[in-house]
Amino acid sequence: MLNRSVVRMGLLALLWGSVFLWIELALTGLTPVQITVIRCALGTAVLLVLAGFGRQKLPRDQATWGHLVVAALFCNALPFVLFGIGQQTVDSGVAGVLNATTPLWSVLIGLALRTEPRLTPARVGGLVLGFAGVVLIFAPWQRDGLASWGALALLGAAASYAVAFTYMGRTLVGRAGPMAISAGQMAAATGLSALGLPLSGPAHPNATALVAVVILGVFGTGFTFVLNYRIIEEEGATSAATVGYLLPVVSVGLGALVLGEPLTPRIVAGMAVVLLGVALTRSAAAKPPQEGSAPRPSPVLPTERDQPGGHSTEPR
Repeated sequence: MLNRSVVRMGLLALLWGSVFLWIELALTGLTPVQITVIRCALGTAVLLVLAGFGRQKLPRDQATWGHLVVAALFCNALPFVLFGIGQQTVDSGVAGVLNATTPLWSVLIGLALRTEPRLTPARVGGLVLGFAGVVLIFAPWQRDGLASWGALALLGAAASYAVAFTYMGRTLVGRAGPMAISAGQMAAATGLSALGLPLSGPAHPNATALVAVVILGVFGTGFTFVLNYRIIEEEGATSAATVGYLLPVVSVGLGALVLGEPLTPRIVAGMAVVLLGVALTRSAAAKPPQEGSAPRPSPVLPTERDQPGGHSTEPR
């Protein structure tokens, strides 16, 4: 009989990793902004219900809501739209792998803000490998490479997650119940993304797109927050972070099986190099402090990475 934690982590990886498949299907009838608004609204509804069951109340102070708006912009509204834009020209499997570069961006942002501890050889090697893998996937030297505005949009989404996690760790951790904070953040993201509706173009909804966006909002956004929180609560943030390594595998597998997306040896090799680089940076960061040194706190973030990501480990 499988351990409950293994089942929970497998389910979370499946839900988060399938997000890119649902975005791809939703794009058959909806624009990136429309997908983002519906996704955020449905995720908000799920989180509000769960916060109510948990007797967690939304924050009331103006300062917290100000921080939630900033977090919602960089952790939800902006990356969700960018993923929709990127997946108009880039396969869902590759999108999942590029989402996995978020930890690499986090290290670079931490170094720029001087919040990151000194670089070790392992972390330097991880950064170099990670970005070498991205270059290998894009293959700008080939005419059939992935270097495009869509691919840059996906990298921008991953970088946006990294900015959000840094900001959230400084401003939102410990302010209120995690479900209430997540619901408030998602509600703010709904409002922000709705501002873009007048410029999003006409919708051409079909059954596939509508079903995909509902699954994306309810399960890929709402319930993933809950599963991620349970894993963090019961097993710690480090265990939750390991789910992120499974997301590209799920996104690539589903893209190939369901959508028939081609996988060339070059792209597969690039994916493997990206994941190895991410694993190096994460394993080096996770080493226990030396005897006599103070432990470094690790904030628990309500993310999607995505995340997954995400966001949390969301987007993912």
